[in-house]
Amino acid sequence: MEKLNVYASRLLPKEDFLCSGHRACQGCAEVLAMRLVHKALGRNTIVASATGCMEIISSPFPETAWKVPWIHVAFENSASVASGIESAYKVLMRKGRIPERRLNFVAYGGDGATADIGLQWLSGAMERGHRMIYVCYDNEAYMNTGIQRSSATPFGASTTTSPSGKASAGQQTWKKNVSEIMAAHNIPYVATINPSYPFDLFTKVRKAMAADGPAYLHAYACCPTGWRMRPELAIHAGRLAVETGMFPLYEVVNGKYQITVETKELRPLRDYLKPQGRFRHLTDDLIDVLETRVRKEYRRLEAKVRMTSEEDY
Repeated sequence: MEKLNVYASRLLPKEDFLCSGHRACQGCAEVLAMRLVHKALGRNTIVASATGCMEIISSPFPETAWKVPWIHVAFENSASVASGIESAYKVLMRKGRIPERRLNFVAYGGDGATADIGLQWLSGAMERGHRMIYVCYDNEAYMNTGIQRSSATPFGASTTTSPSGKASAGQQTWKKNVSEIMAAHNIPYVATINPSYPFDLFTKVRKAMAADGPAYLHAYACCPTGWRMRPELAIHAGRLAVETGMFPLYEVVNGKYQITVETKELRPLRDYLKPQGRFRHLTDDLIDVLETRVRKEYRRLEAKVRMTSEEDY
């Protein structure tokens, strides 16, 4: 283990651009994902951040946890603002007003800002072809405003606006697959990332930085507060999400799919659901329904990998 830690310290940059002193909850995997993303992005980065947990915890006026230029924008329009910044810098460089150099233009949003409120802004930015990166930090509900359901909330999860009870088993719709929606835009790079797999995350951010056009990263972001689970289990939950197929790690490079963390045999979905209070009301029958859907989606992903790996694709 000591040798592994030494090896890891040589691979990942030591400097952090999201500093300590922020106000994230204990065990927040979302802020850990953001910290790791910025280790990969480095200093030459400009951020447009939507309203949400990461904005609230990192920017209590007059303080900030950021070491890079950071702009707080409305809930829905971080993609539009980032695309505008990218366009402005491109014009200034073309006119010789500032030196030409490679910068990272990044937009952030939670699942509510991405899958719901800001989806059309995100779609427009991707369709226009801006060289920018959009990162969705998906904690599967509107955690900042009281744990309300979003279209990224998984089936069966209990939230304050999809509560479980005698007449309801929690969330009644299936999680919206925003990564697939972005892949349908035919952009150069789409990937899922997970802070429980830091080297996979780091590699994918670097690929997004090198993309010749828009890139989209969808981050698994365990929220112990909203998911009603012990904070020290956040990293374990991230690994269980991958091992059960609930959140597969894959990338789409110019249309070609590749699973980046292979799971030879999926673990029972109960292993993932059991530690989370938001799922404790689910009956065995409902868990079976959810597991059937998860495995069907995983097989569909494997089929896309096989199809797009063909030489004539």
